[in-house]
Amino acid sequence: MKILRATHLGMCFGVRDAVALALNQSKSQPLTILGDLVHNETVLKTLREQGVRIEHQVADVATPAVMITAHGASQLMLQRVRERSLRVLEATCPLVHQAHRAVSSLVREGFHPVIIGKRDHVEVRGLTEDLESFDVVLDENDVATLTERPRFGVAAQTTQPIDRVQHLASLIKQRFPHSEVRFIDTVCQPTKQRQTAAIELARRCDVVVVIGGAHSNNTRELAGTCGRHCSRVHYVQTAEDLRPDWFVSAATVGITAGTSTPDCTIDAVEQWLKDFAEFQDRLAHHVNGAREFASEISREKLELKEHP
Repeated sequence: MKILRATHLGMCFGVRDAVALALNQSKSQPLTILGDLVHNETVLKTLREQGVRIEHQVADVATPAVMITAHGASQLMLQRVRERSLRVLEATCPLVHQAHRAVSSLVREGFHPVIIGKRDHVEVRGLTEDLESFDVVLDENDVATLTERPRFGVAAQTTQPIDRVQHLASLIKQRFPHSEVRFIDTVCQPTKQRQTAAIELARRCDVVVVIGGAHSNNTRELAGTCGRHCSRVHYVQTAEDLRPDWFVSAATVGITAGTSTPDCTIDAVEQWLKDFAEFQDRLAHHVNGAREFASEISREKLELKEHP
């Protein structure tokens, strides 16, 4: 069984920087992260073990310093934090900051903002909480519910697949031919790289393993992308989720991972697959050896009958 890694997979620079900042700051002062720093339980467990607290409501923060997650936050949320005289540490990914600036520029220029993404996702909430009026769309049905406006400004959650984003932006233009529609591509480069690499990987493999947190949007999107190009795709959080029957008769197995998946988790999954492949090879060797032995015994028995 051959094992392939996607050319781009795993933690992006924004997540690595956010985790490093949290761990470094926790050494010098008590720290609370407002929400899940990243959507990966392995990473969150490591942070908790280092004494970092995780709270989802500002009112529950009991440390002098609070960290904003890699997904970003609205100015409204930041104001609520500062009103409690808390020291704010920014771990927002720079590419999420770019998305915030893009949406703000569209609003300033008189465009009605339309965000392509998941309405309840923390990043989308951060992008929209400061807006008086906006729409969030994720599929063609959502576009069909939009009300006509003179000007639409379209941006996206940074972890959305670029093909979906481009399709929906084009659909908005088609649906409202008399409206001015401006699209700013805010899908981050690491997401694009991982999506493209996942497609290339899935086309070459019998089975693809996608590694990431259960609540990770970009990992879920990776799994969906792989599923369009490979019929056997499995989404796991750790190596403990792997099952031997998934890989029966598989000649080539691919590995990809979301942008919040740590290297150690990817390495553990790859090692499990290598151990399984080695076991299969040993088993096949023993089976072939048994067959050869049985065949040799049969020939000897036949010779004895012919030449008693």
